[in-house]
Amino acid sequence: MSRIGRMPVALPAGVSIDVKEKEFTVKGPKGTLTQEYDPKIKITVDGAVARLTRADDENETRAKHGLYRALLHNMVVGVTEGFKKTLVINGVGYKVAKQGNKVVLSVGYSHPVEIFEEEGIHLECPSATEITVSGIDKNKVGQYAANVRSIRKPEPYHGYGIRYSDEVIERKEGKTAGK
Repeated sequence: MSRIGRMPVALPAGVSIDVKEKEFTVKGPKGTLTQEYDPKIKITVDGAVARLTRADDENETRAKHGLYRALLHNMVVGVTEGFKKTLVINGVGYKVAKQGNKVVLSVGYSHPVEIFEEEGIHLECPSATEITVSGIDKNKVGQYAANVRSIRKPEPYHGYGIRYSDEVIERKEGKTAGK
């Protein structure tokens, strides 16, 4: 059996799972998430524990067994705690400011770049050089943070750009003058 797939998913107080024919829904204090799944995977809920089993040992089914267990676990964590990604802006004159439901970035272009909050995504600016992307859906939070980072990727010579707070930029040595 899959090492990940056979692990049970603990359900904290206030979290419920509704399993239908081809989708399951996780409800918690922060919201509700829904995911479609393969009918070859069976989800059973026993009190405060959810377990996933598979119908056969085909390679595709075995792969989906671990996948849906990981997705279910991430949904449970999302509706209880939520997910957060922090981006750091580094550069001379680079700054960020929140205005209503949008964030305005000054990152070296001739114009300020505006990004708007989407459904399920909350943006915060704790300082002039930080953006915090948070939400209950791990996939949406990660993708939105990646889209913000792609506005000005960090460059390796000075480290200017937008990077994740835990990302390490390997610096390169610049050109050297003649002899």
